[in-house]
Amino acid sequence: MTTGTDARHEGGADSATLTRIAEALERMAPKAAARPDFDAAEAFVWATDPERLQPVPHVSRVDISLLVGVDRSRDTLLENTRHFAKGLPANNALLWGARGMGKSSLVKAAHAQILSEGLGLKIVELAREDLPSVSRLLTYLRAAPQHRFLLFCDDLSFSHDDQHYKSLKAVLDGGISGRPENVLFYATSNRRHLMPRDMIENERSSAITPGEAVEEKVSLSDRFGLWLGFHPCSQDEYLDMIRGYCAAHGVNVAPERLHAEAIEWQATRGSRSGRVAWQFFCDLAAREGVRIAL
Repeated sequence: MTTGTDARHEGGADSATLTRIAEALERMAPKAAARPDFDAAEAFVWATDPERLQPVPHVSRVDISLLVGVDRSRDTLLENTRHFAKGLPANNALLWGARGMGKSSLVKAAHAQILSEGLGLKIVELAREDLPSVSRLLTYLRAAPQHRFLLFCDDLSFSHDDQHYKSLKAVLDGGISGRPENVLFYATSNRRHLMPRDMIENERSSAITPGEAVEEKVSLSDRFGLWLGFHPCSQDEYLDMIRGYCAAHGVNVAPERLHAEAIEWQATRGSRSGRVAWQFFCDLAAREGVRIAL
């Protein structure tokens, strides 16, 4: 038989145990992210462990005038970004195509150009792996209507078993609440439809209803109002890129030598691109003893 005293002791023990459990769970629970200070910088990176918007005091980018061979994409993206910064309608943009042809460089350069024109615009970088947390990020951005945000995801693509694409819809469509009016989304990808072509064909050929097999994923790219294609550069464009870098950074080399070494460099890489041009220039500048201010 349990006495009243025993019951009180048991109740006290149970209460103490529950308190300890509650305290342990509170310690395990992630802390709420601090309210972002958007006046701290013009650029931020969204981090998830713990969740926070990390200010970036210095953005690694090149001047927009040094991006060669992408004139049409440059002008289109600049105009779209300028409209958004002014509070006018603008489209989400997908920059797709050849590797190393300046897709991400153009996004960062366009942001810098808009800032140089005296228009307020913040850029927030979001990693593809962090897409599941994008709804919480949008909550922070929506709560700061006095600022306008360019949300940027570099190298975006999905595999057949990747469910992250569902989170992307929160950015492109916004669900029931809609995309925040002060947020625009830019993404870069090597794939026009954000997924491998062979995967699209394989799933269509093996599906009961081929036309609907991958429609949900492929339709993601259709939700971007702007599609800007980037294609492999010509040899002349490749050389123009290098000459532009040399002029901008004060590297003086005889034209004949520059041409011969640049061609040899791209031959050893087996490709031409803006990235290969920059890599050659960095090597050339080092050999010439010229420091590069990035």
